[in-house]
Amino acid sequence: MKLSELLQGIGTIAVQGSVDITIQSITTDSRQVKEGTLFIAVRGTRQDGHTFIEKAVQAGAIAILCEEKPTHVAKVAWVQVENTTVLAGKLAARFFGDPSSLMKVIGVTGTNGKTTIATLLYKLFTSRGYTCGLISTVENRIGEISRPSTHTTPDPIALQSLLSQMKQAGCTHVFMEVSSHAIHQQRIAGLEFAGGVFSNITHDHLDYHQTFEAYLEVKKSFFDQLGAHAFAVSNADDKRGKVMLQNTAARKIYYALKTMADHKGKILENTLTGLQLDIDDVQVHFRLIGSFNAYNLLAVYAAARALGLDKTTALTALSELTGAPGRFECIVSPHENVMVIVDYAHTPDALLNVLSTIKQFRKPSQQITTVTGCGGDRDKTKRPLMAAVVCAHSDRVIFTSDNPRSEDPAAIVLDMEQGIPAADRKKYIPILNREEAIKTALVLSQAQDIILVAGKGHETYQEVKGIREHFDDRETVRNWINKLSK
Repeated sequence: MKLSELLQGIGTIAVQGSVDITIQSITTDSRQVKEGTLFIAVRGTRQDGHTFIEKAVQAGAIAILCEEKPTHVAKVAWVQVENTTVLAGKLAARFFGDPSSLMKVIGVTGTNGKTTIATLLYKLFTSRGYTCGLISTVENRIGEISRPSTHTTPDPIALQSLLSQMKQAGCTHVFMEVSSHAIHQQRIAGLEFAGGVFSNITHDHLDYHQTFEAYLEVKKSFFDQLGAHAFAVSNADDKRGKVMLQNTAARKIYYALKTMADHKGKILENTLTGLQLDIDDVQVHFRLIGSFNAYNLLAVYAAARALGLDKTTALTALSELTGAPGRFECIVSPHENVMVIVDYAHTPDALLNVLSTIKQFRKPSQQITTVTGCGGDRDKTKRPLMAAVVCAHSDRVIFTSDNPRSEDPAAIVLDMEQGIPAADRKKYIPILNREEAIKTALVLSQAQDIILVAGKGHETYQEVKGIREHFDDRETVRNWINKLSK
């Protein structure tokens, strides 16, 4: 594509050199530059792309998009604009042929439930014969082909490239998680959404957004940007569910268990075999467990109806589906009959939801042991809150390492300990090695007991001091069940 075509209507401040040149690729990463590349210098949270302009030119960049006039790059064309962060996504969309405008792209946002909702929507429409794409924390899928995911929402250029591949593969629908970081960092700039889904909003990511109000506003801005052609599905039971759609031009659709809504649900039974719900006056049994999943199912159902599925088709298909990997995933020891539940819960609200669900099923004789930690280089204010929730709803608690990243694991656990009430100190054990913590939970548990291993869910790695090493909670649980059974 010609640079002149890419730049059409973007509002340039200054241009040097010819724009009648062919762009072979675009990137914001100087390490990915090759001959014929347009390098976009973006100011990131850790590094400023402007400092890598000369390196990009040396690597073969044919043109530069920047906010500051570059020096020592007389050999290539450069274009000065006001905001390269916003334009990176918009130019990527144009370069890849605006794929989102050729498919129905549905964005799912909220603190908890994004992965389950997006995954269920993907499974639902795939089961109905549609070729679909999925962009999630767990994986990216192009039809039936799975690819590993590195971010909840990819960077704007990778995202547009992925959407282009989905379009070429014949995808008609794409269901994607939209994180607050992605919204704030303009990773979704240039996307045309056919709809958006809001799950809930609770305490999270304050290390990045600083205040809950800022976090709320970022989430809300996603719906503010939806067009009149789109739909916006929101949880009416969340006290900010209506605020989310306050300024959207999209068609508003609400779901709820407790209040009046366009799609109303009621929990009839909530057991370890699944949920019996009444949705829009139809009783259906679902394979997912817990009241939090009742909300996820309602969100999926509301979005499916907005996308044209009739009530019977949507409910019948949903009743046959299982959830996302690492979300309330149960592993049972065949000998001691100890149930281990692996879940991604890593916020106070998510932990409360999972533990409340477990307590609904437990018998008086069953003890609940929770193994959990907190991620390093992330919101520190939620650490004591998570500890307080876990201690209040467990008989035994083991605090361990999650992904400590650059932080000292012992310091993270000390932050968590601040939330333990004096009365709960006796039930608490600190074991920094996560494998040892899981093993200890299994050793200490008696027949019929329940263990919750929370925080990492589907993840197959542990990041310590910047190095990722293989670690899978589910694999570790199964290995120790086998070893301890011999």
